[in-house]
Amino acid sequence: MVKEKKSTFVNNLSDKDKTHSHKKNPLLHFVAYLSTGSIIGVMVLIVLGVYNFEKTYQDRIYPGVRIDGVLFGGKKPIEVEQAFDNKSQQFKQLSITLSFEDKIATLSGNELAVSYDSKLSSVQAYSIGRSNHLLSDIYQKWKAATSGINLTSLLKLNTDLVDEMLTNLASDIDIETEDALFQFEKNKVTLFRPSKTGRSLNIKQTKNMIQSFITTLTQQDIPNPQNITLILPVESILPNITTENSNEFGIKELIGSGRSKFVGSIPQRVHNIELAASKINGRLVQPGAVFSFNEALGDVSATTGFQPAYIIKEGRTVLGDGGGVCQVSTTLFRAALSTGLPIVERHAHAYRVSYYEQDSSPGLDATVYAPGYDLKFKNDTSHYLLIQAKTDKQNSSLTFEIYGTNDGRKAEISKPVILSQTPPPADLFQDEPTLPRGVVKQVDWKAWGAKVNFEYKVFRNGEIINQQTFFSNFQPWQAIFLRGTKD
Repeated sequence: MVKEKKSTFVNNLSDKDKTHSHKKNPLLHFVAYLSTGSIIGVMVLIVLGVYNFEKTYQDRIYPGVRIDGVLFGGKKPIEVEQAFDNKSQQFKQLSITLSFEDKIATLSGNELAVSYDSKLSSVQAYSIGRSNHLLSDIYQKWKAATSGINLTSLLKLNTDLVDEMLTNLASDIDIETEDALFQFEKNKVTLFRPSKTGRSLNIKQTKNMIQSFITTLTQQDIPNPQNITLILPVESILPNITTENSNEFGIKELIGSGRSKFVGSIPQRVHNIELAASKINGRLVQPGAVFSFNEALGDVSATTGFQPAYIIKEGRTVLGDGGGVCQVSTTLFRAALSTGLPIVERHAHAYRVSYYEQDSSPGLDATVYAPGYDLKFKNDTSHYLLIQAKTDKQNSSLTFEIYGTNDGRKAEISKPVILSQTPPPADLFQDEPTLPRGVVKQVDWKAWGAKVNFEYKVFRNGEIINQQTFFSNFQPWQAIFLRGTKD
């Protein structure tokens, strides 16, 4: 009996709890419905907001997107292209001059076709937030709207034109290196070639300079770019064998040179000039020695290969072996002066020879005629001297170069002064049996007599180490014509 009552009590309690629970459910349900509705409402608002946002910017760049610091948010891609196309107009006025020594090339803005890549900029700006990766796009849009996204524009130019122009410039500027050659046999240098330092245009650096300049214009936002000259970067290239390390005589570098012209010389005279120069070429002059032109030249006759050409002999212009040798002595005299060497012996010609004034003032000549007239100079340097001759028959010029070791001396040659002049005598006509009758050939030209002098000073460390005055007393000379008598 007791067990049954307990069970009834328990059942009664359970029924009360159920009744109380039913009374709470409506409130809970309301709160639940309200919360769910709020969430759904917020979500709807978000969806509507996102929809309106995307609808607004479906063909426009998202807010906060900048290019080169300029805001383009809300703009259409075509507007970006137009903006950069307009900005590119400034480059049409651009002019870049590339320069190295006397080599100059100019690039205009039109030729370079410098412009912003407007299409690329518009595509890049429009692509922000449109990568088709949901999380990435959400992040990009948020970042653009909150802190901004800044893109950098890209410049483009006609690189093919730049490459072509730099290649052409390089062909004019570049110099191949040359190793020195030095061969000494029988007291004479039989093979000599001074080393030559090469040079090369740095094309890559030049391109970077052009690009850097154009980029600077965009950063400074100059409305009307000024013309600019860029000095081309040219690099020196050393040879493997230099003149200095090719020999043991101290022959390091060119220290002096002399030049003369012989335009109008007859073939025999040109032959003699080349032959005489070859006999002087390659001569070494040891320190302290006096160089004698006549000794180095040797015998001048048909036996030694010289041909008859006009010479001055006994006051007349006559055919004689070795005509033209004085062209060689005159040129070497000028080279010795240029080098700053003491002139031990020098004689002027009897009259002003036109050949020696083709590229020089009167008075810078030196005649030789063994045994009485010689050209001598002393090597007062502490190293050997090497004499090199170059005969250019095509351009009718002769050059002597003297190599050695530069000891700091500097030669100063004053401009020759004509002290007085005497008019030439009347023209002289000479019968010439080898020329057909009626043919007249001029073999000498009239020349005014003149007294000429010039000063020669040699400096080293600011002090004069040698000073000489050279005098020339040229006699007046008449024009000479050969008149044919051969029938």
